[in-house]
Amino acid sequence: MDAVAGALAPEQEDGNETGKPHRRGCPVSFAKLKALLAADLYRYAGRVSFGAFVRHYAFTPGYKYTVLMRTCGWLKLKPMKGFGLFPIVKLLLLRARYKYGFAIPEYTEIGPGLFLNRFGGFYFHGDTVIGTNVNVTHGVVLGYMNRGARRGAPVIGDRTFLGSGAKVIGGIEIGADSAVGANAVVTKDVPPRGVVGGIPAKLLSDQGSDGYINRMAPPEMLAACEGALHGWLERPGKAS
Repeated sequence: MDAVAGALAPEQEDGNETGKPHRRGCPVSFAKLKALLAADLYRYAGRVSFGAFVRHYAFTPGYKYTVLMRTCGWLKLKPMKGFGLFPIVKLLLLRARYKYGFAIPEYTEIGPGLFLNRFGGFYFHGDTVIGTNVNVTHGVVLGYMNRGARRGAPVIGDRTFLGSGAKVIGGIEIGADSAVGANAVVTKDVPPRGVVGGIPAKLLSDQGSDGYINRMAPPEMLAACEGALHGWLERPGKAS
């Protein structure tokens, strides 16, 4: 009983200490939460409407998980506004995690326009930073390295495509507009517009992710999401 209660209670914030729960990926307000979810929805539906929201929340695992994840992140910081809803949404998030195979903490810093393709085998460490209009395919692992020159978690740039089964472990930066091939194991930084593949991954071309990132959230939606996450306010810049 105590273990369950501990899992549902909001975690203690600890600044920028790595490997611990934080608030950098939590939406700063309900208006920003709606803006983020609208940009995410556009990636799946190509439009934003109540009908599209209901349809994709009901039948698209990636979007449903994203809604629960972002909402849970907002509610944990708004206990009074949430009217005690955090434990309920946290339980729904945990249920979705085990049902669909998504392990993405609600405090992960993820920009607008996230597209989770298919379902099963997603694992993102909570210190990972993900930019805007990013495509992630099933089986992707964005993991933490505990020691060495690459200690830390990955930073994934805007408009990046991560192919099925790709593994990015440690403090590695994937440049904007890059593409990581299926089952690639990335062990070093990828330049902007880089295309990498293999084990360990090697640079194959500079053609980037063109053609792989469809229905990108438009500039006006991205503008509405500016400053939406605590991490964007607490330090200069974001994944780019």
